[in-house]
Amino acid sequence: MFLTVKEIRKHFGEGDSRVEVLNGIDAEIEKGEICVLLGPSGSGKSTLLNIIGGIDSADSGYIAINGEKTADMNEKRLTLYRRKHLGYIFQQYNLIPNLNIKENVEIGAYLSDNPLDTDEILKTLGLYEHRHKLPNQLSGGQQQRTAIGRAIIKNPDILLCDEPTGALDYKTSKDILKLISDVNKKFGNTVVMVTHNDAIKNMADRVIKLRDGMIRKNYLNENKIAAEDLDW
Repeated sequence: MFLTVKEIRKHFGEGDSRVEVLNGIDAEIEKGEICVLLGPSGSGKSTLLNIIGGIDSADSGYIAINGEKTADMNEKRLTLYRRKHLGYIFQQYNLIPNLNIKENVEIGAYLSDNPLDTDEILKTLGLYEHRHKLPNQLSGGQQQRTAIGRAIIKNPDILLCDEPTGALDYKTSKDILKLISDVNKKFGNTVVMVTHNDAIKNMADRVIKLRDGMIRKNYLNENKIAAEDLDW
């Protein structure tokens, strides 16, 4: 199995303020799948994504990619793991304002031993003609495309997306979801996407529904539809 999540537990706070955020999460995700982590605010989905991404650590349990466990890694190996395997797309774009679009994308290439071609990425994302502009000269959707480019140019095994359309309008959200789907098809990255939007699950290969820190449903989507056909 490509990505294994085994008995993950996580809490925040102590004493009377202790909250169990994840209560023994088990899941397996195949290489190349689009997996949606679906649930309301406070369900634990973003915490789980951060643990998969090595941004946060679990109290117990482990994450493994191709059998390599993150819990067995020291800080140096964990940093290399993140650089080698992972690309991150957040709700906030986190672009560097004084770098142009091409330069913002190229930052990701410097973190990779096997980066993709910058111009190909820019063309795939519809950004090539904007490559010399600064982030504040682009729309929110174009800035999110730039953030996606920065993540995928690393050629990561796993693309982690935390509410990637949360700050976007309906049409732009669908454009970004189609783009993520297109990237998945073209480059074969495994996609793990957090969302509270129930409609987005319909574009996924696998759906994992969380509530109160537990998996309530985990299933393969037999009626997957194209991102551009989503409606909410």
